[in-house]
Amino acid sequence: ADSLYVSEYFSQSAQKLSFYSWYGNAKLFHFHVPEDTVLLRWLLQASRGKGPECTSMEITVHFRHGAPPVINPLGTRFPANATVRPSYNISITLSSAVQNTTFVNVTTPAAGDWFIAAHLPQAAGRIEVKGFSTPCPYMFQADMFVLRLTDMPVLEPGVPMPHTVVSPAKPLHVKVFVPKHAAAMRFQLSSCVTSEQRACTVRVLLGSITLPQSFQRSLTCTGSTNCSLALESPPWEKWLQIMVESLGTANASVSVEMLASFTVCRPGSTSSFLNFISLNQSQSAPHRPGAAGSSALAAAEAPQNTSGQRSSSCLQSQPVVREDLDVVSVRYRLLNGPSVPVSSLSPTLLLLNLNTGMDSGGSLVVSLLLNKTSVSLANATVAACVSAASPVLSLNATQNCSTAFSQGYPLSVSTSSAEAMLIVLYPQTDDWFLSLQLLCPRGQGGCASAEGRVSVFAYLTPCFNDCGPYGQCSLLRRHGFLYAGCSCKAGWGGWSCTDDSKAQTVGTQNLATLLLTLSNLMFLPAIAVAVYRFYLVEASVYTYTMFFSTFYHACDQPGVAVLCIMDYDTLQYCDFLGSVVSIWVTILCMARLKKILKYVLFVLGTLLIAMSLQLDRRGVWNMMGPCLFALLIMVTAWVHHGAKRRHCYPSSWKRWVFYLLPGITLAFIAISVYAFMETNENYYYTHSIWHVLVACSVAFLLPPRDKHKKPWAWPQKLTCRYQICQNDREELYAVT
Repeated sequence: ADSLYVSEYFSQSAQKLSFYSWYGNAKLFHFHVPEDTVLLRWLLQASRGKGPECTSMEITVHFRHGAPPVINPLGTRFPANATVRPSYNISITLSSAVQNTTFVNVTTPAAGDWFIAAHLPQAAGRIEVKGFSTPCPYMFQADMFVLRLTDMPVLEPGVPMPHTVVSPAKPLHVKVFVPKHAAAMRFQLSSCVTSEQRACTVRVLLGSITLPQSFQRSLTCTGSTNCSLALESPPWEKWLQIMVESLGTANASVSVEMLASFTVCRPGSTSSFLNFISLNQSQSAPHRPGAAGSSALAAAEAPQNTSGQRSSSCLQSQPVVREDLDVVSVRYRLLNGPSVPVSSLSPTLLLLNLNTGMDSGGSLVVSLLLNKTSVSLANATVAACVSAASPVLSLNATQNCSTAFSQGYPLSVSTSSAEAMLIVLYPQTDDWFLSLQLLCPRGQGGCASAEGRVSVFAYLTPCFNDCGPYGQCSLLRRHGFLYAGCSCKAGWGGWSCTDDSKAQTVGTQNLATLLLTLSNLMFLPAIAVAVYRFYLVEASVYTYTMFFSTFYHACDQPGVAVLCIMDYDTLQYCDFLGSVVSIWVTILCMARLKKILKYVLFVLGTLLIAMSLQLDRRGVWNMMGPCLFALLIMVTAWVHHGAKRRHCYPSSWKRWVFYLLPGITLAFIAISVYAFMETNENYYYTHSIWHVLVACSVAFLLPPRDKHKKPWAWPQKLTCRYQICQNDREELYAVT
């Protein structure tokens, strides 16, 4: 009946999309699908601005269940030993229409966390000055509609249950709970009869749909004969949804009988409780007599019980302690030591708990190390499988690590290759299992009694290898969900900054550092001119700018040629402040104001520039505002001087031709290079050209010294070492 269904709506605020250069540019949406959901519908709304700068654009949207999608729009390489499965994605095109609305339907979706990531195409790499151009805003919003069944029938294991499929338009939904340690499940459908007493045809879908890969099982039953489906390693302690739909006529109902049965695996005893007591007692250091002896006895009995019951059990579970270190940082510690025993009779199982809901934003690393001396058979191999939701219990028969509704990740170690590592990027929220079993070559005797020991190291880290020497691990946040991503530099790329196909060589990095730092030495001529013409305050500002620009660019380098004498943020602020103040004092110096007025404007302008840079360091008006205001003062002063002298100011044509026009030309070329030509690839030489042009323009634009001041010269000295001083005002003193 329609009243049995409940529709729910979930929405999140729209986000402004960015061009893709690393994972931080992708906008993430996080939703939670409730249990017993039979239909999921995504409403994807994309829009763009109406300005002339807005062109047609293609938006890529990725979907994944359980964890953020692992994407690779740039086609870069992933780190070695990393498992990558392509994400499910669609493209939304914004052409002539300002807005685009797209629906995506998912029937019988898996309950839990679902993630959507959206981004624009690859970034062009051009460095745009904030305020010079207005980028087109591209907005994206994802809404979720779910249709949930309020009273879904429960199929009890081992109990046949009759049900009726009313019509093909209304399929039947039931669910069954999979117990822990379930090794296999068998579903059987029988007594299929239609209301018209004809041979019935029904289709059974077991499991839920997950993206990017769906392992939903399908079974088609025709006639009244029994049909069944066997599933190996179903997901433990989860509800399994089953949908039965009729393939017959529209008006005919179908009656069926369903039966679900499980084969439960009997785990071997590992004395987990005794090991837990031993761990607590060893950490708390008890002083009761006999406590240490009981702890040692419990730890010693654990391997004995394990080996004694290995032949009668289908798996051996090893106790694992989860130790939370930091955000998206977990370490797993084995209570019985780092090495675990592995045999050929039954697999050894380790539980890696990643079901807190905050663990899917990092990388799960599993490393195996085989003790070669512990393996009694020379050609034996230890096969391992890392899987989610349910473990792989038959490694000798299943080489691809597949379970009922998921695909695991295989690993293997042997005497010839004793080490193996697996990196799972953004592992889905679930219980993860590591299964290990000893495999012997065919026809080799003594395999039943053979045993080996494997050291297991497992941990969850935000970024694998901390993104390496050419990357920075950044912790990203979407509402309350935290995830990590690598931002690469020096031409390196890839998920963990391990792709060196476009990397800069060390020589290129050294050249970039030398160009960006030594180009600031072009301020030395400007400083010399300022000192020679008695502009000591201006020379001090140029020296300040040269110093901090040099060491800021030495600290700002992405590669190995880096030198930071201060905090990076401090160096950047001082560099920006010195650049703007240098322009400010140069233009005011050209205005030829009275000294007291000039120095007041120097100090007041510097204070206002420092305040504006603190508010917005990269805003274009932080540079253009003081420049335009200083130019207004200079033009006003020049008009005043020209009107007072009754001729053009500056009056000398040589001053215009040999100083002002070259200086203005250099300044305009420098602004053009800075605003329109800089990209990520050519930054190190275009920005060096900016340094040279600005410094040279300052040397040309500085006005000549005052006529009443004489040039610098060594003071005239007498042989008797008395100095003859010249003073415009002579005063006579009488000594009595």
